[in-house]
Amino acid sequence: MAGGSLGVCLGFVALLVVGTFSAAAGLVGGAGSSKNGTVALAKGAVPTLYQGLVQRWGNLCPAINPALLAAQLYQESGWNPRAVSPADARGIAQFIPGTWAGHGVDGDGDGDRDIWDPKDAIPSAASYDCELAGYVKKAPGDPTNNMLAAYNAGAYAVIKHGGIPPYTETQNYVRIIRSLEKSFARPLGRVEPSRQAAGAIHYAQQKLGTPYLWGGTGTAAQNGRFDCSGLTQAAYESVGIDLPRVANDQYNAGPHPSRDELLPGDLVFFSDDLTNSRTIRHVGIYVGGGYMIDAPRTGAVIRFDRIDTPDYFGATRVTAEGAAALPTHLPGA
Repeated sequence: MAGGSLGVCLGFVALLVVGTFSAAAGLVGGAGSSKNGTVALAKGAVPTLYQGLVQRWGNLCPAINPALLAAQLYQESGWNPRAVSPADARGIAQFIPGTWAGHGVDGDGDGDRDIWDPKDAIPSAASYDCELAGYVKKAPGDPTNNMLAAYNAGAYAVIKHGGIPPYTETQNYVRIIRSLEKSFARPLGRVEPSRQAAGAIHYAQQKLGTPYLWGGTGTAAQNGRFDCSGLTQAAYESVGIDLPRVANDQYNAGPHPSRDELLPGDLVFFSDDLTNSRTIRHVGIYVGGGYMIDAPRTGAVIRFDRIDTPDYFGATRVTAEGAAALPTHLPGA
């Protein structure tokens, strides 16, 4: 199998050169955008258990949308309803108890306000966003950016500075959430081609035939061996983009093209649960023609594999902006 894969390598090289660059030159447009209130969530990006809540409460006011609310929740907790931060922020929305006391709502109407219950915490996050948006509605600039800045630095700081205050932490928070928002939104049009795709593919091609190693990231101590996400991480690191270590976090590193809009360089993902990106267990680099380069499993080598299998989950077009927005760590349970 390894010999067969290597034997067709030259044919794939031609495919990659033509496919990557002609497709990138020929496609027009970018990630879809929509007015607030009509944004649909990307397939599987939000766990099924929370999709309805995020879609409903993400339309609570014009300053937010479901993808933006999803980005905040993912950034805060990684969808972990039992998360606790070192600052004692709690639950899926990471409310500090004092803030919860003043802003928590009974989202499911069961008579209590439970900081640990996503049916209360997600509506409370949306309600708090909208409350902040109301406080800063007269500040110059984008209302959503001002709301996010108020979430991070307080409404008074936004009002005082006439928009996003000149605090590095706050400016970074706004940038990160708006970038992640693109990952959680379902594109309405074709996604802009990646400029780094050819370089990432070239790196992966050089590793064809290398034995798989679970947990491998290509270090000298590991004899240059990789597992699936180690290979994709190293391939994009070679073109200056830092991806997270595990496949299910790599899924959020950019917008999500549909199957018929795949381009060489897209990351393609596989899962036994096609409704939840947190269950993704495998990733490869798409090269065109229905094939990917991947590190499949123990006992196999890095090779070309078909992507059209029952466990195909979806794809991500990696962007430097999207990768940089991903959280480096999430609060533990």
